[in-house]
Amino acid sequence: MDRDTAMDRDRFPVDPWAFTEVLYSPTEVGVSETLFSVGNGYLGMRGNNAEGRKAHEHGTFVNGLHETWAIRHAEQAYGFAEVGQTIVNAPDTKVMRLYVDDEPLALDEADLLDYKRSLDFRTGVLRRELLWLTPASKRVKVVTSRMVSFPERHLAMMTIEVTMLDADAPVTVSSQMLNRQDGQDEYGGLGETNKHTFDPRKSERIADRVLIPREYWQEGDRSALSYKVTNSGMLIAVAADHLIETANEYEVERHIGPDIARNVFNIHAKQGVPLKITKLVSYHTSRSTPTRELLNRCNRTLDRIGEEGAALQYQKQQDWLTEFWRNSDVEVPGHPDLQQAIRWNIFQLAQSAARADGLGVAAKGVTGSGYSGHYFWDTEIYVLPFLAYTNPLWARNALRARMHMLPLARTRAQMLNEEGALFPWRTINGEEASAYYAAGTAQYHINADVTYALAKFMRATGDVAFIANGAVDIAVETARLWMTLGFWRSNGGQTFHIHGVTGPDEYTTVVNDNLFTNVMARFNLTFAATTVRDLARENPEAFQRMVKRLDLRPDEVAEWDRAAAAMAIPYSDALGIHPQDSHFLEREVWDLENTPDDKKPLLLHFHPLVIYRFQVIKQADVVLALFLQGNQFTPEEKLADFEYYDPLTTSDSTLSSVVQSIIAAEVGYQDLALEYFLHSLFVDLADLHKNASDGVHVASAGGVWSSLVSGFGGMRDHDGMLTFDPRLPASWPELRYRLIWHGTRLLIDLKADFMRVSVLEGENPVPFLVRGEPYQVAPGHDAMIPLHGQGAVLAGSPRQSKGRHRREDGTLMIPQVPTITGVIPITTQIPVMNESSEADDAFR
Repeated sequence: MDRDTAMDRDRFPVDPWAFTEVLYSPTEVGVSETLFSVGNGYLGMRGNNAEGRKAHEHGTFVNGLHETWAIRHAEQAYGFAEVGQTIVNAPDTKVMRLYVDDEPLALDEADLLDYKRSLDFRTGVLRRELLWLTPASKRVKVVTSRMVSFPERHLAMMTIEVTMLDADAPVTVSSQMLNRQDGQDEYGGLGETNKHTFDPRKSERIADRVLIPREYWQEGDRSALSYKVTNSGMLIAVAADHLIETANEYEVERHIGPDIARNVFNIHAKQGVPLKITKLVSYHTSRSTPTRELLNRCNRTLDRIGEEGAALQYQKQQDWLTEFWRNSDVEVPGHPDLQQAIRWNIFQLAQSAARADGLGVAAKGVTGSGYSGHYFWDTEIYVLPFLAYTNPLWARNALRARMHMLPLARTRAQMLNEEGALFPWRTINGEEASAYYAAGTAQYHINADVTYALAKFMRATGDVAFIANGAVDIAVETARLWMTLGFWRSNGGQTFHIHGVTGPDEYTTVVNDNLFTNVMARFNLTFAATTVRDLARENPEAFQRMVKRLDLRPDEVAEWDRAAAAMAIPYSDALGIHPQDSHFLEREVWDLENTPDDKKPLLLHFHPLVIYRFQVIKQADVVLALFLQGNQFTPEEKLADFEYYDPLTTSDSTLSSVVQSIIAAEVGYQDLALEYFLHSLFVDLADLHKNASDGVHVASAGGVWSSLVSGFGGMRDHDGMLTFDPRLPASWPELRYRLIWHGTRLLIDLKADFMRVSVLEGENPVPFLVRGEPYQVAPGHDAMIPLHGQGAVLAGSPRQSKGRHRREDGTLMIPQVPTITGVIPITTQIPVMNESSEADDAFR
């Protein structure tokens, strides 16, 4: 992909510290709503225009606020998921409608003489400036802003400033709070035009009323609404204050109802005399707290902010982000276009996770309703490494969310006849919500992914207290599941096998000895055994509490070691590669090169059974194992596996390109690594998968960081040792990134012929390896390491030499495209509430 054509730079100019739009496009509203979203991990607001008119999705989301519903399967079976969950729209407080001479400002119809919208990564403020020529030829300067606070978790702030430039005029601003979840948008929505299009990646549609009104009131300039979610029982309260600053005369009208609050400001605007209205909003939610108490919390938030003043909130936000970038920035000098995209992706990680505070990090964060607002393994594998190495507290909070799910995970394991705990494949409240078990519940590797994230956090931080205070339970309970899920087989020696599972590749389901699953289960078992022994040695009291709490048997730890050592790892001597599973190589090969573009992604055009019969991969599976467990494979094995699987991978999933980039860089396909990286970098910014309108691909954003730090930067932490083997792209003069290792802040400055490691903050020296050689960096004493090249360099890519494949018995296998009929009737549309949701969970 040519990065120069990835984005419309006439519309989105390059700015390393902001994402800016200078041309308004009424036909691409959905994507821009996502790209200009603001949030803090708890509260998120899509980039809808303040006028609140036509939109793809009028989205305001609170992390974890969801509705539940009974899943009705076409054919029920024991253990199928029973309760569906979907995120719901919180009351929309973004609306501040503007009228001049009683004519409304509607951007899709307005005569705009000037327009600029910008999301500033240093201030966290979305600001829009426009010059509107009214039908009466009056020029009106309109400036709006929106901020969701990082320091104040429950606070959002919005402003509108209006100045009549040519003449006096009556001006009206109608500031509103709307229950859009249950109310009909009187202006329509652009997204409605595609409401019958089948796409299992989208959210369920809810037919019945969801938000049941509770208390609502208006006191002076403060409005308040509150609701109970019908089935889930969750509760939400929202309150808003309004401040007006103007030398113009004005009157205020107020209206309050169960689903709407309006504060209408009628201003006698004089030429050149500005008016400014500031709206301060507080959201509070709970699973059980009465709405009256939640409203009291809203009041306290607004009272405190009112005393401190709005200006201080902006300063606190900027100070917070200064610290964030001090810990998290990644720099590619000389490439401002890439720098802008890198910072946009990293900023999305803050907006998705910073103030989740013990809640999960959803696949779309709080930017959209895609994937129904569910939490997946995305957090543990793609997001948590960034959190652990830049903002460890956020990582700790994300892991606490999994700790809170353990009781339900134990229940789920018992339902599937297993010991220990089985974390849900997709969830909001901790229950399994995956209706399509073959590509959902069967992905038992979720257990190992969660444990891997715990290990990653421990490696980066050394926070042994977290283990002692209960996190060890994750390792123990997930290890227990592998012991009952797997089984022993004698075949010239005992080996441990795991059957009937699905790996990360959802185009190949319910298989035996999936390589990724087995490799990660082996890691899970080993880590659990080591962690339990370390706890017994270093904190006997915490160990005894854990033994009593979990009823840990004396022989369990030894059995974990034994199973890990005997884990079956598929390998084909004939082909010299690791099969993705025990029967993968028996399948026919899909000819991706000759598959029509209009038949991609495959999941939207071919029945699952068609896809399952072929060697075709939705997302990196074996290749992901090569990254996460890279110390378990030789360089030769990594190259052979990558060259085999890369041509078979569709990258239909945004989770794939980042991993392919990392391993391509490691094995020597430097140009291909950069190509995959650029695809991931612009996947949302250029809407490369045509679904950015549903929300940010948060895991891909996390993967962008991993591609930079672990791919091109060459950082690994296998066995708890910090190591580097850089792979700087030839077109990049330099790469700089930050890490926090056991509390010490490091700066890694990488160039073609050397790397410098510096201590930015901390008192302790840090040992590390560069290409196997030991070094140490200490405060005030930078480590300068000469580099002789950037590793092997292989020309082209494996995809350029796709030839005939051979089966393990030596017979030829010719790649083919399944028969494509002229018309394939679609008999099922996107499911609605109380209908089967199996289609929705078919693929991610």
